[in-house]
Amino acid sequence: MASFLASTFVRTADPGWELTVVGNDAIPMRIAALADLGESELVAASLAGQPGAFDLIVERHRRTVYQLCYRFVGNHEDASDLSQDVFLRAFRGLRNFKGQSSLGTWLYRIGVNVCLNRISAKAPVNEPIEKHQYVDDNAESPSDRMLRGERALQVRAAITRLPRKQRAALILRMYHDMSHQEIADTLGSSVGAVKANVFHALQNLKKLLAGGVS
Repeated sequence: MASFLASTFVRTADPGWELTVVGNDAIPMRIAALADLGESELVAASLAGQPGAFDLIVERHRRTVYQLCYRFVGNHEDASDLSQDVFLRAFRGLRNFKGQSSLGTWLYRIGVNVCLNRISAKAPVNEPIEKHQYVDDNAESPSDRMLRGERALQVRAAITRLPRKQRAALILRMYHDMSHQEIADTLGSSVGAVKANVFHALQNLKKLLAGGVS
């Protein structure tokens, strides 16, 4: 079993970033091509020190994690930093992934916690997501496209003023098209609590927009 020494995010010109994992005494495993592995097999390969295994996890999930972080903080620099933090925490805590939920749900849970911790300490600065070339417009949900009108920035600014639980539930529901059950699994909550938070978030959002958001 490889003993990992460090993990370093390296910015690239694509414009994205990738995770380079440096191991110690790593012994390549005789397994099928990494691209053909399922989630549990890829996690096992990462834990065993298979070169490129965790890089592939990052590649498969970095877009959705980045978009999640952006929805919370509203600017690209912080979203990029937070995305890297999410994957760094995931790498360090990969042994805690038990496969009881999908890997994507597990990463979302880490992402929500990382973002909520950040926004508690720093006021977000809203930038239009469509101006950043890393975001794939084709991957947008119907609700997201609807909100890309002239009030999009006001909506995002209002969302940043919602209570933490309401904000998390609304972002996952509105921007990521997650079901109430999926949100509950991600947040470690009940479906009833998620429904209540989404309902109250929408009501508060309407009030904020009606009163104007500074």
